[in-house]
Amino acid sequence: MPLVGPKEMFARAYKEGYAVGAFNVNNMEIIQGIMQAGAEENAPLILQVSAGARKYAGQTYIVKLIEAGLMLSDLPVVLHLDHGADFQICKDCIDGGFTSVMIDGSHLPFEENIAITKKVVDYAHDHGVWVEAELGRLAGVEEDVQAEHSIYTDPDQAVEFVERSGCDSLAIAIGTSHGAYKFSGEPKLDFDRLDVISKRLPGYPLVLHGASSVPQEFVEMANAYGGKVAGAQGVPEALLRKAAASGVCKINIDTDIRLAMTASIRKHLVEHPENFDPRGYLTPARQAVKDMVRRKIATVLGCSGKA
Repeated sequence: MPLVGPKEMFARAYKEGYAVGAFNVNNMEIIQGIMQAGAEENAPLILQVSAGARKYAGQTYIVKLIEAGLMLSDLPVVLHLDHGADFQICKDCIDGGFTSVMIDGSHLPFEENIAITKKVVDYAHDHGVWVEAELGRLAGVEEDVQAEHSIYTDPDQAVEFVERSGCDSLAIAIGTSHGAYKFSGEPKLDFDRLDVISKRLPGYPLVLHGASSVPQEFVEMANAYGGKVAGAQGVPEALLRKAAASGVCKINIDTDIRLAMTASIRKHLVEHPENFDPRGYLTPARQAVKDMVRRKIATVLGCSGKA
């Protein structure tokens, strides 16, 4: 099945009150684990590529790996650029076969964010490609994306931003953050703010970044086998499920994939110190990614059987 855009995915997700998982990919095993999970849950998927992934694996390698997976699958799959830093990166991905791109002007003044977003929208729409933008700013660190403090999305600005920029979906800031250390106290999301934005943009797909839940079993496993991931805390899965029923159609997950994979590799290498065959530790790591993604699809996102 060829790559698809997210328009129909999001329309159904909004109507039925669930979200589609947007999973960051960096190599073959991650792609395989996610796509196998999607196939077993019969769920739509968004595979997203960050600037770091493009630098690490190369855009062409990642696209071809995903295309290989699609030859073995009937799932609807979106190929999405995560946190595009400028127009040129977005253009390169559009020209390279991506069906969705994100232009992240959230660090810019409001008018500049609108201007760069509209520039990307004009080019993308001429090529049949979806555009996600961001308004507000998430705290935390993830690859090249970092901010010390959150700036929550203003509902009035959100309406104006969507109308003037023409973006197809909007990432909003309501309390999530990038990385594995999201909360120092009780985890909270601003659902009142989400409800206001949803009501002012009825039927419009909203996006949550920084939405990994940082499962403690992976944190504990990593630490038990030599890791140092003390104090990591994510967004409780119940809060993510509530957001998915409140107009959020896309939930980004990256940190959880890294934790699942790395914890599995650490465990295998400690228990099998004689092993130097990458297949020995990457096989259970791929399985760990698959199992984690299946659980997210079934219990958090609510999109099992929605392919």
